[in-house]
Amino acid sequence: MVKTVCIVSLSRGILGEPRVKHELDIGVRRLEAYGVNVRFGAHALAGLDRLDAHPEERAQDLLDAFSDPEVDLILCAIGGNDTYRLAPYLFDGGELENALSEKIFLGFSDTTVNHFMLHKLGLPTFYGQAFLPDVCEIGKTMLPYSGQYFKELIETGTIREIRPANVWYRSRTSFAPDQVGTDLPQHPDHGFVLLQGAPVFSGPVLGGCIDTIGEMLDESLDHTDVREMTAVTEQYGLFPSREDWKGRILLLESSEVQMPPETYRRALLALKRRGVFDAVSGVLVGKPMDETYYDDYPAILKEVVGDPSLPIVYNVNVGHAQPRCIVPFGVPAVVNATEQRITFAP
Repeated sequence: MVKTVCIVSLSRGILGEPRVKHELDIGVRRLEAYGVNVRFGAHALAGLDRLDAHPEERAQDLLDAFSDPEVDLILCAIGGNDTYRLAPYLFDGGELENALSEKIFLGFSDTTVNHFMLHKLGLPTFYGQAFLPDVCEIGKTMLPYSGQYFKELIETGTIREIRPANVWYRSRTSFAPDQVGTDLPQHPDHGFVLLQGAPVFSGPVLGGCIDTIGEMLDESLDHTDVREMTAVTEQYGLFPSREDWKGRILLLESSEVQMPPETYRRALLALKRRGVFDAVSGVLVGKPMDETYYDDYPAILKEVVGDPSLPIVYNVNVGHAQPRCIVPFGVPAVVNATEQRITFAP
């Protein structure tokens, strides 16, 4: 069981802004209700401007969390768009490798880059939730489906099985204090959707946010500092090689940017050029946020992959659409679309 959680701001420093204090307080209370000790990285609450100017402080918080023997779970505050800037402070002198220890690491979105960093060093991680978007949800409780998986991770240290959510939620348009206690609009969900290929396939899962992955691989994608991001990815070998992808299951989920279909295609083509679709055993694809482009993305996926025998399972409740499960990376997994479940080795 997790006894101590350390919250780190590896991307945006919004957790330290006064306007989210009511959310932060909700999240701390919820964590304490699990009986866990809550810590924050030394710089986690420093705010947007400070952490934007000092990526080395963000990196130090991650190193300190891994070095602290009392910390069981490292929980990312939220995503962002520049956690790649931590790379020099984690790799130039072997800092991350020297600090690394077996802990639970949980985050999503821009944290995709951190997952690849830790994968490079051989540490299994957990993808799909973060402190501010999930634990600090301003409704009466955490969303039940999300809370189910977070509770399992806190209590057991792992996730054994994922099944589809019965409902999905429209995104919140205001997080103001007067919205505390209000529920999100919900809609019936459709379960896991097999787009093509065999309904059963297996392998360790790896991947993340397609927006982030596209920016790591294709400097022409429109985003602040993408050219720098692709250069850092290459310099530090952050994206796995084609050989490393062999037999794995690729996970892709799309962000709140709700990328237009043509941008989605370009990101997939960047993966195709790396030989990823020729190497993996299958693909898991998250539900698009608010079901924007829900019918567009599958057609593009099948077109770009270009191999109807490669299994693709769509509409998985992971990533930016709510509610969110938690997906273990780096352990054997079996996807069974017929039985509507994904199981993971202990």
